[in-house]
Amino acid sequence: MQIGANSLLQEMQSLSGEIKPSGFNSGFSSPITQQVSNTSGSDFGQLLSQAIGTVGELQANSGSLASRLDMGDTRVTLSDTVIAREKASVAFEATVQVRNKLVEAYKEIMSMPV
Repeated sequence: MQIGANSLLQEMQSLSGEIKPSGFNSGFSSPITQQVSNTSGSDFGQLLSQAIGTVGELQANSGSLASRLDMGDTRVTLSDTVIAREKASVAFEATVQVRNKLVEAYKEIMSMPV
């Protein structure tokens, strides 16, 4: 089954509006979606680097919220921490899947006869 990039992006954008909890203000404004929609003049390496940087930021934010919650910071709620952790987890899993597809494509290209 082939999934088009545009239909996948539209579905992700529609779902991102549904999962934003009210009152959650961690500074996350869906940078991955912004990067994907602004791909007109960017090369693949830059996009991949930015996406990996965004995943790192999500993981750092998740770790920071978890540490603050463990330390007893009253400004951080359990739900904010769990949501940040899940966002980081989903972003990491997506990155792993992209890496797997790239490795698979590379192996396929390398096994082609010249």
